[in-house]
Amino acid sequence: MSLTVSTELLQQAQSGEVDDADFLACVRTSLPYAWEVISGLAERVQDTGAAYEANEVPPPDEQARGQLLRALASDAMRGALERHFGFRIAFQNCHKVALFQPAAHDEYRAFVTPRAQLLNQSPELVDC
Repeated sequence: MSLTVSTELLQQAQSGEVDDADFLACVRTSLPYAWEVISGLAERVQDTGAAYEANEVPPPDEQARGQLLRALASDAMRGALERHFGFRIAFQNCHKVALFQPAAHDEYRAFVTPRAQLLNQSPELVDC
């Protein structure tokens, strides 16, 4: 299961739409490692003003790796994170995630190319 959903939030979803704030609170508490990585990247982009920032540090364990994979494999979660932080998110492997400024089109396109994906490979990441 990707998220630990409270009874109240589940009832809200069954009754109609769920707003991003409630959904993101669920993501933040269910996937704290993923939240920490994404929010840390957002802070770095804001602090540096760089076009993008990428996480290069592998997760400390399989639980953390799973959190990051679940958060970024879900269109709903990724979209909510992008809206909340105001950056576009790209993901290359089990830990290399990057946040891009809205205007960083060239940097984003370079990050998501097959070439960039191939150059990012290493034997340590075969089973990530």
